[in-house]
Amino acid sequence: MSVTTAAGFEAAGVEAGLKASGGLDVALVVNRGPRFDAAAVFTSNRAQAHPIIWSKQVIDDGVVTAIALNSGGANCFTGPQGFQVTHATAEHVAESLGASVGDILVCSTGLIGEQLPQDKILAGMSAAVEALNVEGGTNASLAIMTTDSKPKTAVASGSGYTVGGMAKGAGMLAPGLATMLVVITTDAAVASSDLDRALREATRVTFDRLDSDGCMSTNDQVTLLASGASGVTPDAAEFAALVTSVCKDLAEQLQGDAEGASHDIRIEVVGAANEDDAVVVGRSVARNNLFKAAIFGNDPNWGRVLAAIGTTDAAFDPYAVDVSMNGVRVCHAGAPDRSRDEVDLTGRAVHVLIDLATGDAEATILTNDLTHDYVHENSAYSS
Repeated sequence: MSVTTAAGFEAAGVEAGLKASGGLDVALVVNRGPRFDAAAVFTSNRAQAHPIIWSKQVIDDGVVTAIALNSGGANCFTGPQGFQVTHATAEHVAESLGASVGDILVCSTGLIGEQLPQDKILAGMSAAVEALNVEGGTNASLAIMTTDSKPKTAVASGSGYTVGGMAKGAGMLAPGLATMLVVITTDAAVASSDLDRALREATRVTFDRLDSDGCMSTNDQVTLLASGASGVTPDAAEFAALVTSVCKDLAEQLQGDAEGASHDIRIEVVGAANEDDAVVVGRSVARNNLFKAAIFGNDPNWGRVLAAIGTTDAAFDPYAVDVSMNGVRVCHAGAPDRSRDEVDLTGRAVHVLIDLATGDAEATILTNDLTHDYVHENSAYSS
């Protein structure tokens, strides 16, 4: 049930006719309280959709009653009319719930540069309000899908409270603070400032380290809502760990459903001078098309790893670096080690271990291979 597993939440997913392919396309997640604390993080892309612009204002006071979401259109670069659709959506939901319009977040996902039909959105939100129930998390997770092949949900239990979440995303996965649309709920009693702290730390080491295709969306948003319905004020460290575990679970599901991918690649960088260096090095490999194409062809071309990391300003000696692929050290101190013929890349999971031999810091970046299917799917997305 994901977002409705935690007490105090209702959700719904309905069909409003926004998707040409049909299916559920409008979702609503409502916090019934008794508390309404919230935090959110947004794309760092300067090109931002109207729902992002709206929601960044709403979250300022840390109070949110509901989140209205739609697939079938990003409502980005749609001019004043597009912002009016976002505003009207929030007003309509607020009126339907007897809430303040300033406590309604709005999220959209889909094709950029196409107007969303306001009449369909509002009718869909009315239907979603009528369909709200404590088991509606499943339909909500289905309604936010675009090119996803399956919904992504996760749940974790703490000491007397629960954290649950849903996510969507299959393409444009190179987030900055978030990835596509994610909603996380908890029935713990946590102040908005503490939610913000836990969420930012969680996204920093999970969604921000997912770099499937190097393309950052205009609509990325991760929201954390707390109802306080359990009556439990959690230990801060335990709560932060649970939020991180849910984010990690969802991020890995997003990686596993990335558009056209045939390999899920985990790039683990160790021996870095600092964490930032480890992230930069891992991301340089994750965004290297030659490396990604090699993995697609089951080719353990470790030279492409070294060539990629050499473009960074991270502190290391290229002739001291070790590289292992799926447990086989193919490069030691910048020179050939075991035969690349020993590396088996036929399975979906790929682990690349890079030892910079400089310090003690480490980081892991998640990515995917570059496939014919990815190119095909994204060559005709708007047609």
